[in-house]
Amino acid sequence: MATTTTEEPAGHSTKLKRGITTLLLFFFIVGDTLGAGIYTLVGTMATDVGGVLWVPLILALVLALLTAGTYAELITKYPHAGGAARYAERAFDKPYMTFLIGFLMLSAGITTAAALANAFAGDYLQALVPNVPTIPVAIGFIALLVLVNLRGVRESLMANVGATLIEMTGLIIIIVVAAIVFGSGGGEPARLTTFAEGVTPISGAFAATITAFFSFLGFEAAANMAEEVKDPSRSYPRALFGAILTAGVVYLLIAIGAAVVVPLDQLATSEGPLLEVIEASGLAFPSWLFALIALVAIGNGALLFMVMASRATYGLAEAKLLPKAFGAVLPRRRTPWVSIVVVGAVTMAMSLIGDVGTLADTTVLLLVLVFISANVSVLVLKKDVVAHKHFTTPRIVSVLALIASIALLTQQSLQTWLIAGGYVVVGTILFLIARAARRREHRQGTSEPTRELRLERPIASDD
Repeated sequence: MATTTTEEPAGHSTKLKRGITTLLLFFFIVGDTLGAGIYTLVGTMATDVGGVLWVPLILALVLALLTAGTYAELITKYPHAGGAARYAERAFDKPYMTFLIGFLMLSAGITTAAALANAFAGDYLQALVPNVPTIPVAIGFIALLVLVNLRGVRESLMANVGATLIEMTGLIIIIVVAAIVFGSGGGEPARLTTFAEGVTPISGAFAATITAFFSFLGFEAAANMAEEVKDPSRSYPRALFGAILTAGVVYLLIAIGAAVVVPLDQLATSEGPLLEVIEASGLAFPSWLFALIALVAIGNGALLFMVMASRATYGLAEAKLLPKAFGAVLPRRRTPWVSIVVVGAVTMAMSLIGDVGTLADTTVLLLVLVFISANVSVLVLKKDVVAHKHFTTPRIVSVLALIASIALLTQQSLQTWLIAGGYVVVGTILFLIARAARRREHRQGTSEPTRELRLERPIASDD
């Protein structure tokens, strides 16, 4: 793989403010990734593979890196908001295909945020406030994230920087605690080669890889921020691969530590598995403090996925693939307020439908379909020459990513396929409404060019 640096390509004008640096983008991806699953889903993975947690994590890391190679080329070649939907538009020139990929992307963001809202109201919060009602907490949590998102993307990402540092601190604490236990002769290293009882190793590894892959999700969300990143050809490859590798190393250390310190039956039944590491260690570290750190991490991941989903919704409206109301922007804050509010409302509804594991598997299904489209798109667009320099990925990388994605689809349950099908039905109805409105405007001669209103106003000195 190769990359070059360049200034913003001529002709890539945008209504959005380019205010995201390489460092902010790195924190965006790291924060999205580290906050999205490792704090909640280690127990689910242990149910499938026992203590051999490192196997599905390595498989998921390889798949994430392969797919990231595809995204690095596409993002730097076509630095626009909309992500995989824009790439499908260029590759296939089919409006419904473009819409469907974008809608699957935003649906995945909504589903992930709903899963994390449920996780927020689970064992970690119960460690701080016992017997708190989970549904009102999840709904209130989502409402708070909507308000932060409305404030602005820069504010959201600056909040992400602080939250990412906190969640990284929490993960470092787990690694250090596990190392102390192991170094003092405690724990059971033999668990690292012990598979779950009653589950064949191969089937268990495949099932756990789906869950593990959820923990790596986040890099694809960054594609939707392309119009808000300074010098995307330089920033994206560095931030993308750096963040995924950082997450991979941290995840492996966390998984090994959890399996060594915590009995597998206890680990497999916990909604707050990393809290179990603290409690099982016997060290004098306050459980309530780690629970608070975990809540910040979960909240951070949920916020970033809601930012992604709202921008994907806005991008589809700008492309006239969703009703134009979704493209409405606040005059002062320049944030897509209708998209943000609707995404928040649907996230609240989804949080009532399934548990964390079911919603996580649904997210993986939705995004694997998106990744298949992206991997096919990059192969089709190899012949497309652009005027600026960009990152280039060998064909074999995208082919391997495509094969691995198809393999993951075969492991999905009927329930997750049904939820995904529900999203497609709703999206198709919205697409037909938008198309009917465009045709009506065309017949009446009232179609107008898109207004030049830039999102995210510069931060004034008196704010």
